[in-house]
Amino acid sequence: MKLKTFRIMAIVTGLVGTTLLNRFLEGGALFMSLILMCLLLSIYFIARGFFTISSNLEVSRKMLKHVNDCGVLGMTLGFIGAFIGLIGAFDAIEAFGGPVAPAILAGGLKIALLSPLFGLFTYAISRLAILILRVIQK
Repeated sequence: MKLKTFRIMAIVTGLVGTTLLNRFLEGGALFMSLILMCLLLSIYFIARGFFTISSNLEVSRKMLKHVNDCGVLGMTLGFIGAFIGLIGAFDAIEAFGGPVAPAILAGGLKIALLSPLFGLFTYAISRLAILILRVIQK
């Protein structure tokens, strides 16, 4: 019974992991990597903020500022990536010169929206952590 459960978990994890990795690469490796760095830095500052609450409240408050900055930077990078992607897509449509199939346009728009989505996810995680840290600090 346990072996069957582990197999199902491995299959689900593999499918979800593969899908997320594909979406990450579709969104543009440069901007998605920069947003991922912002997310990882936010998680580091969140953890440091939680661990220093009892020993040094001032450091914990500084971590709040760093978490906020990383979240905003991640969201901003996501939107910059989207605009650069859209400009590139519109350049390609303009160079084509003829009518563009709706499926191709929809695919381009989908890809352009992946980096802002990841940036907004990074921002949401950082804001949620800031809320929790502020409640705990008081």
